[in-house]
Amino acid sequence: MKWMRRLYDWVLHWAHTKYATPALILNSFAESSFFPIPPDVLLIALSVSRRKKAIFYAFITAVASVLGGILGYYIGVALWETVGEPIIRFYHAEELFEQLREMFREQSFIAVLIAAVTPIPYKVFTIAAGVADSDFMTFMIASIIGRSARFFAVGILIYWFGEHIKTFIDKYFNILSFLFIVLLILGIVVIKYFFN
Repeated sequence: MKWMRRLYDWVLHWAHTKYATPALILNSFAESSFFPIPPDVLLIALSVSRRKKAIFYAFITAVASVLGGILGYYIGVALWETVGEPIIRFYHAEELFEQLREMFREQSFIAVLIAAVTPIPYKVFTIAAGVADSDFMTFMIASIIGRSARFFAVGILIYWFGEHIKTFIDKYFNILSFLFIVLLILGIVVIKYFFN
């Protein structure tokens, strides 16, 4: 996986150029439909180096990521055989993809929300949502909530705690994402239980 490391380093190097913000936008957009490097890498680097702009960086990351998710959804709807299927094969995510198609038929909102927050490749979810013909508005609402929660959490933590939090986020990102999802699902269950 040396190529992946080189690609990771290439993405990270943009943080130290005058094109850092456009690179963050492009990375966030592309990762939602086909690109392998998550935008968190660049978001954290930029936020640490320009702490006062951390929340702004989180905002543009969330917006670009949601827009990229629309492209992923469209790939699933209209370009599955020519574009979508090769992307899924490239990531060796065929089994996950089939499970997701079933999940989207039953609980589209939760499926997208989980994908939007966790480190699971978001592109697999966006394409699967399109293939499963998931309700587009449900897809959009879940994407906006999930992607905003994920990236704003990073931006706010860095804004408040600075570089000290970077190591913590890097080390425990997967665990933090999992805990967030558990709490989110519990919250949804509680709301449904008490208000339905």
